[in-house]
Amino acid sequence: MDTINSIDYPVIFEDSLTELVRFIEKGNYSRFFVFTDEHTSIYCLPLLQEKIKHLSNYDLIEVNAGEESKNIDFCIGVWKMLIDFSADRKSLMVNLGGGVITDMGGFIASTYKRGIDFVNIPTTLLSQVDASVGGKTGIDLDHIKNIIGTFTSPKAVFMSHEFLDTLPKRQILSGLAEMLKHGLIMDAAYWNELKNSDLTIPTPEQVYQSVKIKNEVVMADPTEKGLRKSLNFGHTIGHAVEAYSLEHNVDPLTHGEAIAVGMICEAWLSVQKTGLSQDELNEIVAVLTKMYPKYEHLDDSCHGVLYSFMKKDKKNEGDAINCTLLYKIGECAINQICTEDELCESLKYYASLNSLVQL
Repeated sequence: MDTINSIDYPVIFEDSLTELVRFIEKGNYSRFFVFTDEHTSIYCLPLLQEKIKHLSNYDLIEVNAGEESKNIDFCIGVWKMLIDFSADRKSLMVNLGGGVITDMGGFIASTYKRGIDFVNIPTTLLSQVDASVGGKTGIDLDHIKNIIGTFTSPKAVFMSHEFLDTLPKRQILSGLAEMLKHGLIMDAAYWNELKNSDLTIPTPEQVYQSVKIKNEVVMADPTEKGLRKSLNFGHTIGHAVEAYSLEHNVDPLTHGEAIAVGMICEAWLSVQKTGLSQDELNEIVAVLTKMYPKYEHLDDSCHGVLYSFMKKDKKNEGDAINCTLLYKIGECAINQICTEDELCESLKYYASLNSLVQL
């Protein structure tokens, strides 16, 4: 698989960790910092340390795993550690982890001393197919996802399929939701391939295809003025559901589980507003309900809270709720304004799907 050249940095697939060592040595950095959480420290860091064992000018920075850490308070803690470690502007941040680590680590690096270099090593399927491309950094505020952040590119992204072997099935499924989304918005043949595959762990070629699709969109619209909004399919409602679950559930939904809810709801809206056929809606629902358990907390009593999250979504303009919907599988419609009533009706549709199993 060839290197994919994104906005202004490469996404490296072949022999990536060896290439990382070459990158660090060539960069002549004063020191570098490996940013992880406690899970990647156990399951992924040993593989990286084996590759960089002859390099001594680095320190480890570890935070708690999970979306709950992706906030300004944890950033302040890491900034203070960088100061304590005497990190200068010739330092490098190596973000080893899932989307929380790459989003948060990128934000920390892009703001420390007005910006130091950083690279990403995504270790989850979700971070490989979603966070690896795009040049976005971000943290959450008041359970609103990625509301604070910057458009700042890493110097490189290093992809290693080996890390996926460390993941539980639930985390594989979380990343798979974004891959299915890529097919729904841009590539019907890819959607058909994925839905008919044994996806215990997607193949390296399938991961590569998802990264390629996202990169083509990002390259055409780096700062999300038009086409890049296509990547938001399922996310207006999905992010609200994810935020609600994070606030209310002991075992919150993963990102992919919440986006699966969002894609079902927004596919239903697509039938009402942009001409998606009932047959294609049924197909989307059948695939997603087979892979993802039902979220049983979306009765009428929570619609007001969910709508309040949607109103704070960063994609909105003014008071309008902005969705990406589907014309058909493989072709999407951006900038679709949905009313509160329409959004609530879509949630009612999801709640009515009795064929789903309970989470």
